[in-house]
Amino acid sequence: MNTRRAGYGFSLGTLIAVALSWSANHSILWAIIHGFLSWLYIAYYLLTHTLR
Repeated sequence: MNTRRAGYGFSLGTLIAVALSWSANHSILWAIIHGFLSWLYIAYYLLTHTLR
């Protein structure tokens, strides 16, 4: 059986990061940057928005 786990396209982390970034900043540029950082931005967002 030949299965591939990593592939091309967007990962779940990228999509979540872009959605969170867009809802917080309403900026396409920041959404793209946060999409590249994906899981790092998600962790940052959760830490900063849950500790308020």
